[in-house]
Amino acid sequence: MSADLHLHSACSDGIETPKIVVTYAKDAGLKTIALTDHDTVEGIPEALLAGKEMSLEVIPGVEFSTEINKTEIHILGYFVDYNNSDLATLLKKIQKGRKERIFKICEKLKKLDVIVDPEKILKAAGNDAPGRPHVARVLVEQGVVSTFNEAFNRFIDSRGPAYVAHYKLEPKECISFIKEIGGIAVFAHPDISNSDELIPQFVDAGLRGIEAYYPSYSEKTTQKYLDFAEKFGLLLTGGSDYHGINSGREIKLGEFSVDDSLVEKMRNEYLRRN
Repeated sequence: MSADLHLHSACSDGIETPKIVVTYAKDAGLKTIALTDHDTVEGIPEALLAGKEMSLEVIPGVEFSTEINKTEIHILGYFVDYNNSDLATLLKKIQKGRKERIFKICEKLKKLDVIVDPEKILKAAGNDAPGRPHVARVLVEQGVVSTFNEAFNRFIDSRGPAYVAHYKLEPKECISFIKEIGGIAVFAHPDISNSDELIPQFVDAGLRGIEAYYPSYSEKTTQKYLDFAEKFGLLLTGGSDYHGINSGREIKLGEFSVDDSLVEKMRNEYLRRN
């Protein structure tokens, strides 16, 4: 068990540089990781270089936030061509929507008598893919809330009074796009989305895998997605969804991993298709 296929860096809503993420992964004894930042591939070159220096395999990835019927669904893309011009154009459009959302969230917070400067959040993010975790961390810093989770629960989760959506692809559109640029599309932490009934549609669009192994999953939940994978011929993946030490999501690299055989099967699928 020495692979973690779901990691984030400071290039999206993690708090550590790609190189530090790779360093921690190496120190934890992992053999393979995938950097899957939200709606950005900015950190991949640094992660690949660090992986080469440390003899640790880094799979280039990205995690897209998509939406259908007001439900957010995350789709992971593995082995993506991070230099692809169409991908760059799409990500710029999504990132523009992410930045605009920060200002709209701050407007909603102001109506709740919570004053937060959107520029402070953008500065705290320090990247082109600011997200709600950056808002949460600033709310903690300003003493508005005590914890990261409280920020989400009180203000910015999908049912919160300061929630604002940003521009997103629909899941099937995203899956098709990942396939078109030669990547492997995987349904990220599907139980969180509570949209299992859509899996057949996703498969028809080109979905090739499902994240059946996830830290918060019970044995029963994992088995449910193992059954989905068998039924639809999907690859199995898994990862910690690591965002960094003291990021508000407390899990250390190496505490959760999956077997190398899953990586090998996904790599073989990628090579077969490309």
